[in-house]
Amino acid sequence: MLHNSIHSLIQRYGIISDQVEVNELTTLLTELQQTLQTIPDGVIVEFGCFAGTTSLYVRRLLNELENESEFHVYDSFTGLPDKTAQDLSPAGEQFKAGELSASKKEFITNFKKANLKLPIIHKGWFSDFKADDVPERISFAFLDGDYYQSIKDSLELVWPKLQPGATVIVDDYMNEALPGAQKAVDEWLKQHPAKLVTIHSLAIIHT
Repeated sequence: MLHNSIHSLIQRYGIISDQVEVNELTTLLTELQQTLQTIPDGVIVEFGCFAGTTSLYVRRLLNELENESEFHVYDSFTGLPDKTAQDLSPAGEQFKAGELSASKKEFITNFKKANLKLPIIHKGWFSDFKADDVPERISFAFLDGDYYQSIKDSLELVWPKLQPGATVIVDDYMNEALPGAQKAVDEWLKQHPAKLVTIHSLAIIHT
């Protein structure tokens, strides 16, 4: 599937949330497709799925490619946690604890409406998950935790489980309203060197 085909897929189904932009979703799916070409049987994980916008398209792309990779999503389903000092920004005052909340039921309903197979759902705060809660052989990880500690926690969980050549994408990198995401990524890469490319607000890490 080429870039234009991914764009057509997005146009066909639309986007159910204003938290995801078309250009970001297109980049995410393009990176996922490229990863599936090199690691066709890895596991896909998403930390921070909200109402399921990106999750729906991950499943649609897997269906288009007739790929049966295991797919896991992680979310509190109760909105954002409390901020830490690393997240403070005058541009992000609208982001408060409990904001961006979508229930697990809403997530499941959106999949049922789309007639798509559900991913494996893990409900809880990222800080509460243990290594055993995360599958082995991860080929692709999308981390959309918004805040410093959430990104740090999810990186700690997925990094030891990554296959060689895996891709990690972190949302809200260079987002003035959510500075913690970039701080967490930059600190992590000082200790875990990998190739970083930024497109739109996405930090794309190739291991």
